[in-house]
Parts: sequence; structure tokens; C-alpha cells
Amino acid sequence: MFKKHSLLIFSLWMINSVLMESHIDAQTINDRSQNKFSLIVLAPAHFHAVLLQKVMYPQIDPVVHVYAPKGEGVNEYLKFINQYNNRINDPTHWIEDIYEGPDYLRKMLKGKSVPNKSIVIIAGNNRKKEEYITKTIDAGMNVLADKPMVITTSGFKQLQNDFEISQKRHLLLYDIMTERYALTNILQKEFLHDPDIFGHLKKGTPENPSVIFKSVHYFYKEVSGQPLIRPTWYFDVHQQGEGIVDVTTHLIDLIQWECFPKTIFNLAKDVKIISARHWPTRLSLKQFSKVTGADSFPPFLNEEIKNGDLYVFANGEIRYTLKGIYTEVKEEWKYVAPKGSGDSFYSEINGTKASLIIYQDKAQNYIPTLYIKPVDIKDKKWEDFLINGFNKIQKSYPGITLDKQGDSIKVVIPKNYTTSGEDQFSSVVKKYLQYLEAGSMPAWEKSFMLTKYYITTSALKMANSGK
Repeated sequence: MFKKHSLLIFSLWMINSVLMESHIDAQTINDRSQNKFSLIVLAPAHFHAVLLQKVMYPQIDPVVHVYAPKGEGVNEYLKFINQYNNRINDPTHWIEDIYEGPDYLRKMLKGKSVPNKSIVIIAGNNRKKEEYITKTIDAGMNVLADKPMVITTSGFKQLQNDFEISQKRHLLLYDIMTERYALTNILQKEFLHDPDIFGHLKKGTPENPSVIFKSVHYFYKEVSGQPLIRPTWYFDVHQQGEGIVDVTTHLIDLIQWECFPKTIFNLAKDVKIISARHWPTRLSLKQFSKVTGADSFPPFLNEEIKNGDLYVFANGEIRYTLKGIYTEVKEEWKYVAPKGSGDSFYSEINGTKASLIIYQDKAQNYIPTLYIKPVDIKDKKWEDFLINGFNKIQKSYPGITLDKQGDSIKVVIPKNYTTSGEDQFSSVVKKYLQYLEAGSMPAWEKSFMLTKYYITTSALKMANSGK
């Protein structure tokens, strides 16, 4: 028999450490909970759920309600929460109220949530996410969802309806786009919108797109210093989704945010998918076991196993036009990163006066680094424009400098501006809370989400058709 239980029951040593570190009693919790948002975590099967709780937020009640099926997803989630609560520097003081059982979704939907004051975190199985989002919105709760919100064209149609309902009910449906908060991307955007430095966006061609964004990720990695254990379903594209509909969402979002800020797109007129392709990453059973902890491939992956190895369609490339600008996004997944490296990112935006390129390779010590490549490095007039424009940007970001290297100029960012991908999750939550407190989000945010999921799901359909 399944029943609701708290972290006290789940693990005595864990709750003792939580109480010792947080110094919160029942009366304090009751006092602090008034007029705060209540955080609900639904089936936390992806580590992004826990990264949203790496810090505390004054607007959010420290008591977090978790509803999930019984299994490793909750165990992994609680392991990291306990680590955050017990760290030496700036520990959190989350108090986890856990319900595990087969009827976890029904329990959540019928829980004692306060209309418009509940925030449901959805980060896990992407096949189930479409249902989770729809039913949560129908129940009158706000949603902060990990990407991708949807992985199919039918899911996209449902998402359009979810946005309409959430808007009518004054609820906020939002996805987690961390890359907007990386300073290299912010500065790339700043330089792009200085016509004296960048000029204007080139149109490009199908063969040579004007805007190119690529990233490489790895299945085996560490999160907050701990080896990441992924669920076995993560390797099932019917549950996780293919790479072409997953991490590409970050790339497409950045392109929209940098190149066409605050734009409300017309899907029929502004977007055209030119081509889409996908291909698999090959994993041995030994590699699969190290990432998941499972000693064999589950039956639902049988169709993807050839000669004893698993083939996961984790890689994808999309070429499309956005408001007439030829664009390319490409996502690749490999087993493990070379020693000393990690996930990598490349972006190139070409203007009539200069190109803005971000590299993250060995030459940059695997740190994203922005370069400005002018059409003519010897053009003194352009150099004067660069200095003037840079001086304005420097006022907002004191300490950044420029370093001429061959035919390009490197933007040097001091270490005090460096934030990890993990830390950027809190920036997303803070932005989300701003929108909640304002009562709505800008119309362009909704348009950005619908546009990127239209692109990804349409591209997958095209790739599957072989066209």
C-alpha cells in the first residue's frame, strides 16, 4: 500500500541533517508560507529538476511537495537536495514532502494547491510531459517545464491549446532556457545590435547559412560533483525524444533571442524548414551500464540494438529560414567527453561588417569565448566604431577587454563573470518569478516557445520521412 510520507520516513539520517542545517520549525514554516508560491515537483526523473533548487528563493515556500512513481528518480533527486541542504557554503533549507505511488498524478491534481500560487516543476519523461502539462494547467496550476515541452507534431498542437487555456486562466506556462544567461551569449547579442560594428544580418544561402549554432553533449557526466545516473528510458527516443527535438530547443531559442529580440513570429510566413536529418550514437552495454547502473538493456530498447550495441538517434541537424535568414542548428551526443573537457558549443552569426563567433574548444580551454571577426581587420574607421561601441558595453560589464588575435578580436571576460550551466537555472527561476508577480509574461515569450517547438517537431517529421 502506497501512502504519503515525508523525508522523515524516507531517510532518518537525511532529515536530521536537513533540520540541523536549516533550523526551521513548524511555526516558522507556517509563518513564512503565507503569500508565498508553493513548489510542486512532478516525477523528477531528470537532473534539471533538482538544479532549480540549488538556491533558495524568498518568494517560494521552503516546503516542497513531490509526487512521483516509486523508483530511482526520487532517490537521485533527494540525494542532490540533501547535498545542497548540507553543503558548507550557503546551504539550502528545503523540506521535502514526498508522495510515491502509482496514482501520483491524481494525487497531485487533487492536492491542496492554491489557485495561481502553485508552481509545478516538470522535468522527466518527455512522452508523459505532454499529459502532465495539459492536466496541470487544467487543474489551475502554473508550469515551469524542462525542455522539450513536446516531441511530436501532435504534441505541438496540444501545446498551442495549453497556451490558450493558461492565458485565459492567468496561469504561466514557461520552459527552462538557461543559455540566455551566459555572458558570452549576452555579449554576442549586444554586438549584433550595434550596426556600426556588426552591420546587418546577412541572408545567407541554403549551402552557407548566415546563422549557425551547434553543440555537443555527453551521456556520461557529473552534476554538482556527483556522477549522473540517467534512467534507462532516457535512451528510448519514444520517451526522451530524439536529439533533433531536444537540445536543439536551446539553440533555436538563442537564435530567436539574439537575432530577433521580442519578435512575435508568424509561423506560416516567417518559418520555412529546408532540410532535416538525424543519425544515431552507438553505445556498448558496458557504456550503457555505467550511465544508467543497469546490467542489461531493457526490452523496450530491443529494436534499437544491433550486434549487441545500442543505437540512439540522439543527433540531428535542421536547416531553415527565419524571417528570410538561412539558419542551421546541429546537435550531437557522444558517450564521454575527453579528459578536461565537457559539453561544447559553437555559434556563428554573420553580418555585413563583421561575424560574431563563439568557440569552446581546446584553444579556449573548453570555455565559451566570443570573437569578433571584421570583414577587414585593417579598416581604421571600423576599429573606431568598435572602440566606441565597446566602451558603452563595458559600462554594463566593467573589466571585460578586447584582445586582437590575427584577423579576429577576442572578447576577454574576467572570471568573476563566469557562471556554470548549473547556476544559470536559478536565473531562469528568478525570471519566471518576475513574470508570475507581474501577472503575465510578454507575448514574444509565448511566440518564441511556439516557434521553436514548431521547428523541432516539423523537422523530426521531415527527417523521419527521409525528405
